[in-house]
Amino acid sequence: MTSIESTHADHGATFATRGGETVVSHYGRPERAHRAVRNGVGLIERVVGVVSVRGDDRIDYVDNVLSNRVPSSEGEGCYALLLDPQGGIETDLYVYNAGERVLCFTPPGRAAALADEWAEKVFIQDVEIDDVTDDLAIFGVHGPQATEKVASVLHGSATPDEPLTFVRGSTADAGVSVIRTDAPTGEEGYEIICDVTDAAAVFEALSVQGMNAAPFGYQTWESLTLEAGTPLFEHELEGTIPNVLGLRNALDFAKGCYVGQEVVSRVENRGQPSRRLIGLTLGTEDDTGEADDTTAVGDSTESAETGDGAAEPADRTATSGAAVFDGDSAVGEVTRSVTSPTLETPIALALVDFDLEATALTVRIGGEEIPATVTELPFIDGSERSARLPSYH
Repeated sequence: MTSIESTHADHGATFATRGGETVVSHYGRPERAHRAVRNGVGLIERVVGVVSVRGDDRIDYVDNVLSNRVPSSEGEGCYALLLDPQGGIETDLYVYNAGERVLCFTPPGRAAALADEWAEKVFIQDVEIDDVTDDLAIFGVHGPQATEKVASVLHGSATPDEPLTFVRGSTADAGVSVIRTDAPTGEEGYEIICDVTDAAAVFEALSVQGMNAAPFGYQTWESLTLEAGTPLFEHELEGTIPNVLGLRNALDFAKGCYVGQEVVSRVENRGQPSRRLIGLTLGTEDDTGEADDTTAVGDSTESAETGDGAAEPADRTATSGAAVFDGDSAVGEVTRSVTSPTLETPIALALVDFDLEATALTVRIGGEEIPATVTELPFIDGSERSARLPSYH
């Protein structure tokens, strides 16, 4: 759950549930916050799970179960997957070598079960596995001016240069670790980790010291990551074979055996998976030539707000799984969509047949066939490119 709920409430936050945990949904004007991130810098409290692995065998233990190679050097990290025997994604993780322990960051609500599962499988290895989610607070700083913002409040170190590396320093007299992200929003990004007791002070420093950072919630996180072409665990990853999503940055094909590795290797050697992830631009034009505001979404529908706070009519929506057609043939399904605050038109990610050649498709929304155009990812070119952009060979 959020570590500073009262602070967010003072900023006018509306809350939601994500993975069973309380998160900030938005602060009243998610589209304005979205544009603030794209044009400058924004701040979000990241609600994730954290598993700590200590002991002499910590690196080998974690490395043996994940799809990517755990770095042996302190201060480095990787993006990795935990797969089931059929190759489906059980969870994704960011894994960091923090010296005396390996820290594994999971989607919200996944850490406790993962820690228990790993602990049950310890035999003669020298490892100690704990869920330390409640001990830490994590804040994300994203936008083309993120480096300047973080540098203005980080003392004792320069900002890290390479993705998925981190440095230690202090902010607001609190010890912090600062990770350079792999740009899930399509912008420069950092995650600042501190003890939960220091969370309010660190959040305040990140908000107002030096350059102001606009606070934003997970509704804006959804629109930023979708524009960037970043598949997320809750919508695209869970249960999917990673080859289908083109998540080559999460796979080390030279690694030894791990659960699900045989399926991943077989699909890789075959040359192509059965499906692939694409971008779609949705909508029709009415008699005035204005785009019809039609949006397919993953889980819920929320009214947008205008600049004066008045609610606009809710978008017409379709739940995750809205069918995608090439003529009369069903060729896939939408995973999630938003009305892009940058493009001011509905966009979507969809899983479709790998060999689909058509670029003019339709999506079934509310019993209607809405035109959809295949669009190259990312939808928006930001200050960086997401490392999770689908990559096929």
